[in-house]
Amino acid sequence: MNPWIPTILNFFLPGLGYLVAGIKRPLAVLWLIGVIGLTYVEFGIREPEPTLYAIMFASVLVMNTAFAIDVYRAQEA
Repeated sequence: MNPWIPTILNFFLPGLGYLVAGIKRPLAVLWLIGVIGLTYVEFGIREPEPTLYAIMFASVLVMNTAFAIDVYRAQEA
């Protein structure tokens, strides 16, 4: 499988890339559940708390980048 497919999936939905790659499955399911919760909160604070939204957006961007890098490296191992 092309390692970029799980990498891109993990960037947009952390956990999904792991499932597609067939690694870290139990954790992947938990991460997906967590991502759904974070996305719900993120969209809920966008208008009432724009400063908190910006901080959360940046934090999620960093986290998603780390998940993408991790699944890419895990496939190379």
